[in-house]
Amino acid sequence: MATLAEIRAKLKASESKGSGERTGGDNSIYPFWNLKEGEESVLRFLPDGNTDNTFFWVERAMIKLPFAGIKGETESKQTIVQVPCVEMYGDTCPILSEVRAWFKDPALEDMGRKYWKKRSYIFQGFVTEDGLKEKETPENPIRRFIIGPQIFTSIRAALVDPELEDLPTDFIHPSWKICQLTLYMA
Repeated sequence: MATLAEIRAKLKASESKGSGERTGGDNSIYPFWNLKEGEESVLRFLPDGNTDNTFFWVERAMIKLPFAGIKGETESKQTIVQVPCVEMYGDTCPILSEVRAWFKDPALEDMGRKYWKKRSYIFQGFVTEDGLKEKETPENPIRRFIIGPQIFTSIRAALVDPELEDLPTDFIHPSWKICQLTLYMA
């Protein structure tokens, strides 16, 4: 196990990088949002392992909770914690229960939007062309993609297009126009 001094040194080094890119974890989430202008990555979707799920993605709802800083830190900056909205699991969300009332008061409506759940979608698949040119890729080549509503609208439009004959996740007859989603920064 690392000593306290080693942990502090590593934390200090990661602070000084200041690149704005997320690090850590198992690296299974592909950070396509870090693509620079003119770069592109190509993805190949896989089916969901849950046979009860009709789709090959899972919808998620997250709530961002901003805090002024960390207690006890001298140079504390705003910290944002993301928590899942428990309405995804069929329960009553205590945060949204409070925030819903704010939309009845015009003075609190903007704050209500700030604390309202944000929708995104989790897909899984392979990165067939890596525009980020990652130095360290995970041992497992299957990656997760957190797709926002704007990109999801494009995926949905392609799926309802009558010219699409096969599922994008079909291994035998893949519709390559849809199976491979090209993400780029313009």
